[in-house]
Amino acid sequence: MIGRHVLAAAEEMGVTLMRTAFSPNIKERNDFSTAIFNAKGEVVAQAEHVPIHLGSMIGAIESLQQRFPEDTIKPGDMFIANDPYNGGGSHLPDLNLVAPVFHEGRIVAYVANIAHHADVGGMVPGSEAAVCESIFQEGLRLPPVRFVATGELSRDIFEIILLNSRTPEEREGDLNAQLAANHVGIRAVTALVERYGAALFENALESYLAFTERRFHAAVAALPDGQYSAEDFLSGDELGTFARIACTVTVADGTLSFDFAGTAPQLNTARNIPHQALVATVFCVVKALLDPDAPANGGAFRVIGIEAPPGCIVQPVPPGPVGTRSISCSVLSDVIQVALSQAIPGRSFAGSGPHHLLVLAGTDPRTGRYFVDYETVAGAIGAQGHRDGLDAVRTLTSGSANLPVEALEHAYPVRVETYALRTGSGGAGEHRGGDGIVRDYRILGDDITVSLSGERQDVAAPGVEGGADGATGLFMLDPAGMAQELPSAVQQQPLPRDSVLRIATPGGGGYGMPAQRDDARMEKDRREGRLDRR
Repeated sequence: MIGRHVLAAAEEMGVTLMRTAFSPNIKERNDFSTAIFNAKGEVVAQAEHVPIHLGSMIGAIESLQQRFPEDTIKPGDMFIANDPYNGGGSHLPDLNLVAPVFHEGRIVAYVANIAHHADVGGMVPGSEAAVCESIFQEGLRLPPVRFVATGELSRDIFEIILLNSRTPEEREGDLNAQLAANHVGIRAVTALVERYGAALFENALESYLAFTERRFHAAVAALPDGQYSAEDFLSGDELGTFARIACTVTVADGTLSFDFAGTAPQLNTARNIPHQALVATVFCVVKALLDPDAPANGGAFRVIGIEAPPGCIVQPVPPGPVGTRSISCSVLSDVIQVALSQAIPGRSFAGSGPHHLLVLAGTDPRTGRYFVDYETVAGAIGAQGHRDGLDAVRTLTSGSANLPVEALEHAYPVRVETYALRTGSGGAGEHRGGDGIVRDYRILGDDITVSLSGERQDVAAPGVEGGADGATGLFMLDPAGMAQELPSAVQQQPLPRDSVLRIATPGGGGYGMPAQRDDARMEKDRREGRLDRR
């Protein structure tokens, strides 16, 4: 009962954040997460928003506890952080806000939320681009700092954040929404503690974690002991080069160990995956394959071990850039699931097509004000041995939505002229891969630029068991005219007024031999126009 109340509190925090935020990225795309932690900093409940944020919030609380002794933390305090190397974050646009919950003079829990801010400074609008070569180019870095002291907001820190953003009005509104969400969480958790008593509340949280631990132990114990390996590739620093992600999963004694030895050295571009994003991706894949209905809490981490060599793609060291880690994590999740699924035949996926990122920026001619439109466009999931892949969705670790056309056109000087499935982009097979998306933007301003980041533009999502690979993604200017294709990493490409930018996200891989696809499914494909790739 208390576990359900705690999850409801996390969900209420999420609703508050969504409905009070200013930026389209948070209020429309829901690029945020909310969670409740016990006094040790173990996650007890995370609302269902963006799975990759889990690692960031865990890391932020761990960093907070290391930096601030408990006796220096007071009721009414809140702490903000974003730095992957010193604050537990996973990239700089994600600002973590953590607040302790006190009862009778001691901390009994923490509430936390994370919101992806559309711009926190750096060399590129949006503070996220694969072209960045150092984290110093990616934006403002914050270790855990006291943002609110005994109920009093630090105007100094607040104004530093605003000054570093190209769109300070949005930052002010979104930060206030994060503060409001934590106040809602504190109120809800305090009410629970007062209703049940601190001892029963804390025992219930520990029992909830232990219950999840037992579920995962049982799921892992049912797997055959052994070692299982897989690999896949990101785009490298130079055009036409590739960077390996390798994973070996060891199943033994009811536990899982993930070893990423053999992964390529960290890149000089922002495709690296920091530790907290690695942790979240491993957890997400394990949960999806072994026990999708288990609670999303820290009990699972008690049966999972992770090792990665420092200085590799999935364990970068400063000043390695990490901005586009979410796109890379889509490929990482494929590697993990291919390795782990060898121990659980029948549950594996073919490779998936990750979302693609665009950041439009410039002056809105309707208002004369500078804008930053941060968007990601969904890709597709690969097929499984019993069903087709899913069209136009995020892969395992990414959960935010495509920005609705109406909200986009209201907020920014663009017009969406195509928004459709990229029919035929899913790989053929007995079960076909999911189709990606085509989205065309007509530019309605005079000084607008775009920064672009994508993955699976050079290495397609692989099919399995004879299934075909998915179509690679692409960025294109003027698709109905000269059709200039752009690379997968672009920094502030000028877009003339009335030009058209196309985002075509990759498809998922197919599963099984295409010749084995039954007649009913083939006829359905023909009716839906899925046989012609574009």
